[in-house]
Amino acid sequence: MKALKTLNHYFLRYKWRLIIGFFIVIAARAFAVANVNFIGKSVEVVRSYINEEITFELMKSGLFKNLLLLLGATALSGLFTFLMRQMIIVVSRFIEADLKDDVYAQYQRLSLSFYKKNRTGDLMNRISEDVSKVRMYVGPAIMYLLNALVLFATVIPYMYATAPTLTLYTLIPLPILSIAIYKLSHEIHKRSTIVQEYLSKLTTFTQESFSGISVIKAYTLETHTYKGFAQLSDDSKEKNLNLVKVQAFFFPLMIGLIGASNLLVIYIGGKQYINGTITEFGTLVEFIIFVNMLTWPVATVGWVTSIIKAAEASQARINEFLKIEPEIQNKIETHTPIGGSITFKDVSFTYDDTNITALKNVNFTLKKGETLAIIGRTGSGKSTILELIGRLYDVSSGEINIDDTPLSDLNLNDLRSSIGYVPQDAFLFSDTIRENIKFGATEATDEEVIAYAKVAAVHKNIIDFKEGYDTVLGERGITLSGGQKQRVSIARALIGDPKIILLDDCLSAVDTETEEEILGNLHSLSQDTTTIIVSHRISSAKNASQIIILDEGEIVQQGTHNQLIEEDGYYKELYLKQLDEKEM
Repeated sequence: MKALKTLNHYFLRYKWRLIIGFFIVIAARAFAVANVNFIGKSVEVVRSYINEEITFELMKSGLFKNLLLLLGATALSGLFTFLMRQMIIVVSRFIEADLKDDVYAQYQRLSLSFYKKNRTGDLMNRISEDVSKVRMYVGPAIMYLLNALVLFATVIPYMYATAPTLTLYTLIPLPILSIAIYKLSHEIHKRSTIVQEYLSKLTTFTQESFSGISVIKAYTLETHTYKGFAQLSDDSKEKNLNLVKVQAFFFPLMIGLIGASNLLVIYIGGKQYINGTITEFGTLVEFIIFVNMLTWPVATVGWVTSIIKAAEASQARINEFLKIEPEIQNKIETHTPIGGSITFKDVSFTYDDTNITALKNVNFTLKKGETLAIIGRTGSGKSTILELIGRLYDVSSGEINIDDTPLSDLNLNDLRSSIGYVPQDAFLFSDTIRENIKFGATEATDEEVIAYAKVAAVHKNIIDFKEGYDTVLGERGITLSGGQKQRVSIARALIGDPKIILLDDCLSAVDTETEEEILGNLHSLSQDTTTIIVSHRISSAKNASQIIILDEGEIVQQGTHNQLIEEDGYYKELYLKQLDEKEM
């Protein structure tokens, strides 16, 4: 139960609803017990008339009175049962929503390295399946446990006061039922966990298949993928059947033990009625109803125990996750304006997850409004420089300054909101093109959206679509071509009027003519904006204020375009190669 203690602050948030719910439970159970008493009295009235102890008129008036009381008590019991659910079950939904909000907020806080170490399917399960199991504890489990406790506290004393010996015999099967249900629920929980694991595997498999459908079709792997899914589906079916086989014992076991209790009431109670120990026949009827009334609460004790165990395991997983502190901490709460000058001083960086040293003693200075181009072979550390500027990671050694201030001394939100970042893999949301561009500035007008789409040289493509800017994109922007996705991403980055623009090889899918147009627009638009362009093309780099060449994380060449084509090295080789390709 230790893991579940972290839920106490949620309970305190809704304490008045829960307190009122507790008293409503008492009222609902009290009227339910009263119902049974009125039924017993009605049976006794009929017995008295049959035995000619009372007249027909007295029987009729007695039954009518009891009927009115029964209807009133039933209506009130039903009303309070409804209110009980409204109070306690609704609170569980509130807590579920709060917990999901907290989990999602934690997802937003965590650093990029966390997502490299955890699978999407597992993260989805924590916010869905784990939270749902906790909700079962804070709602149904607590409600049924309260219901059972109140019912035991009201029914058993009443039964014992009426017929002590019969009560003891009647209750014998109920502990057996509770223990059996507990054992059964424990086994159901174990098998349910396995079923959930396979559900997670199926979800992950299908998600990856849908995301990579173009690759699957390109390599004609539909049959192979189908076989993989079919195997997972069959395995999942077997685990579900194993679960169903155990669940099938639940209700037969409960009905069997209810029947045993009823037989004991009839046999033992009948003998006591015959020998005069029990004086009223209505008592036997009451006991049969009480047995059926107590059976479900007794069964729920085992079921609730299983729910609590499952919730504790899930909450422990959630707690473990919520306790993770992001590696990138925002140490500054005050507003820190960003100008745009950037300095790297002996910066080195090693990825923790792979232990690969991406950068080694990198040094450069970029003044506000200047443009830096970074060129190098794949894996040379180009993208890492951009990620470090956005403080997606902290440097292993050295220092990065923005406006002569170390990155760690800047407000993280101010830093990132002042950066327009276009990654290599342009990610677009399943929304309209307009909303995807406005994602960089949610308050932007339609005129601004169009203006920046023109800067990114994608406006003409958009208006050719049937729905124009209202065209809804498929998942990850699959509706658009690679070049169109890159240009929409550029428009999204620029619309926020950033102080620093980071372009990570984001013009690789456009032709050189469009590339020239975009770079020209950028140059005229961002005179006071610091720009860093990562590229494999000389055409993207030649007009930059300075160019650096990276090789295995180190700067091997540095200068302007004119300086670098005059010295032997990677830049000159790449320039001559791309010049030859252009002339061919």
